[in-house]
Amino acid sequence: MNAMLLPKRAGRSAVLLALAAVLAACASGPTENISLIPAQTAEQTSKDGLFTQPIKWERSKPGCKGECPKLELDSIIFPGVPRLTELIDHALATMTDIAGNSAPPYSTIAGYEDYFWRTAAARDSTLLSARTRYRNRHITLVELNSWMYKTGAAHGMSATQFLNWDNDHQKVLGMNDVLQNGARPAFEAALRRVHAQWLQNHPDAQRDPEGFRRLWPFQPSENFGLSDQGIVVKYDSYQIAPYSSGQPELVIPYDQLQGVLRPEYMPG
Repeated sequence: MNAMLLPKRAGRSAVLLALAAVLAACASGPTENISLIPAQTAEQTSKDGLFTQPIKWERSKPGCKGECPKLELDSIIFPGVPRLTELIDHALATMTDIAGNSAPPYSTIAGYEDYFWRTAAARDSTLLSARTRYRNRHITLVELNSWMYKTGAAHGMSATQFLNWDNDHQKVLGMNDVLQNGARPAFEAALRRVHAQWLQNHPDAQRDPEGFRRLWPFQPSENFGLSDQGIVVKYDSYQIAPYSSGQPELVIPYDQLQGVLRPEYMPG
């Protein structure tokens, strides 16, 4: 399973980075002496974020009788920011490409729906969802999720991608945008420390620490999200733990990122 997931993660990251480059082409970086992360909880700051509207529907294959393929969407749109809405639509569509070996023959959810009805088996099912995990006047963190079940499989496969949106400059923030120059090794070291703490509380790792580390070694990740608590790093199933562990989340507190994050991404 690990072999299936690694290309997929690389493909999704490449898509978002490519789109981020396009959207950022005419944008400048944030002002260095202004914190974009208020020292408040998400509940306190979310009211100041971008306006969202839900988009939700569930469909079965047109004209199908009996057991039929199903497609469900539970997402959001940003009426005042069409570029962000389009980016979310495109990213969710590309997250349906589990193998990740080549570009899918569609680039939108509407395109995927047409493809899905043509190719899906009777019990195939896809759920695509998006929600805001954190937002304030300057930053919007969107969590994108896909869940797919293929007829005959033992279980469905899920994947998650974070999208950090700079409200002020209308662009996606990648790892290079938020880290200080040369700080990647320090960021990875902080992530390793949080991972080690996570292992101490994981029941399977507690039962057989050496065996767990051998089967599920630490992996660095660029699937990060800016939040009020720190940097959230989320992994897909089978990346650092078995399927029963779901999609592990590691949170690096901001006090462990002094000198690692650019000043404007530390709480003010």
